[in-house]
Amino acid sequence: MPAQLHPADPLYGEMRRRAREMFDYALAECSVSTAMRRYVQLQGSELRIGDDLYDLGSFSTIKVVSIGKAGHPLAQALAEATNGGVHGIISCPTRPAAQVFGFWYFFGGHPLPNQDSLRAGDATLKLLANSGPDTLCIFLISGGASAIAEKPISSAISLDDIVATYRALVYSGAPISEINALRKHLSAIKGGRMARAAAPAHQVSILVSDVPENSLDALASGPTMPDTTTVADCYAIAKKYHLLPELPPAVRALFERQMLLETPKPGNEAFARSRYVTVLSNSTAIKAAVANAALAGFAVEVDVTTNDWDYADAADHLLSRLRELRRGASRVCLISGGEVTVKVGKNPGIGGRNQQFALDCAHKIQGQPITVFSAGTDGIDGNSEAAGAISDGSTVARAQEKGLNAAEALNSLNAFPLFDALGDAIMTGPTGNNVRDLRVLLAY
Repeated sequence: MPAQLHPADPLYGEMRRRAREMFDYALAECSVSTAMRRYVQLQGSELRIGDDLYDLGSFSTIKVVSIGKAGHPLAQALAEATNGGVHGIISCPTRPAAQVFGFWYFFGGHPLPNQDSLRAGDATLKLLANSGPDTLCIFLISGGASAIAEKPISSAISLDDIVATYRALVYSGAPISEINALRKHLSAIKGGRMARAAAPAHQVSILVSDVPENSLDALASGPTMPDTTTVADCYAIAKKYHLLPELPPAVRALFERQMLLETPKPGNEAFARSRYVTVLSNSTAIKAAVANAALAGFAVEVDVTTNDWDYADAADHLLSRLRELRRGASRVCLISGGEVTVKVGKNPGIGGRNQQFALDCAHKIQGQPITVFSAGTDGIDGNSEAAGAISDGSTVARAQEKGLNAAEALNSLNAFPLFDALGDAIMTGPTGNNVRDLRVLLAY
């Protein structure tokens, strides 16, 4: 590794620009409309979805449910592909400039559900009711749908109870796969229960995935997929993270009395006519970032081993790997996808897992010609307005010059004000998409 750089060295600015370019390129390549045009085409009366053909004339009814952060653009793209021949329900977090004709909109909350989330859950089950073998149900599912569309498994569980439960799960430090296991068993639409509500209809799920490639049933807590988690898993997870004292009474009672009901599993007849097509995932973003980095002349490697790791452990591993790569080349780029975790207390500052990761790295690379970029493809990081942040060997020194305490910001989970003051917060606004996080580490 070359000698340490002065905080004002222009190389830092160049590396920050390069890293942001890679992210922006990856974000553009993850366009929902582009992906849908690739996977969904209408040929006469036949709708091609992935490798399957559906003769729309053979169905008496076509029902569409689009839920998640990409709920609107997915439905919009499907409507365009079918010349407006579909209708149904959309539950998304933000109000679009123009709505898709024929769709009933709900604006569900995220990361915590709101009243519209519950209305969306109710409306979805009503839409799917009485579906027959001559019905085609098209499910458009993207990240965030766990909160954006919801219906409690018990009428005794209120919206306030659900919000308190979600908050307890998010603050527990559990990885998203374990959080979703509990969400599935507390919901009337998750864990395959939406598919069961639609059976015996023909069903096809079009997925924009924000979960690991081998865990698609965790996407949106798997509303249309067989559930591989069990009630026994839920009881064990609750015990592991000491969740019961944090849960509201109506939810806690289900655990204390062991009254959770099992979700439909692989082989259940509800999935006999189900098909699944993933049109976008984290690997899409990674491949795009790799291509952009290679064109920029970097020696590129990919490391996705840190998924669900604690942010500090992930920082240690990825920085160590970057330094190893730097011994063999002069300009190296390490691309990492997936999500890291942060144990959040009851009174966190303003930030998110990406900013926390970037700030932790900043302390570990002071003075070094290294740049670290970390952001969410949904444009939202934690409770901040940023998608993430970018740090380098000059971050801590530049913060000190502005009278900011980087160590204190890290310890109090308050990274956003620091990065915002430095101009290093990544601001994209909600992207209408979500294929997990992308990290770009550069060394010269």
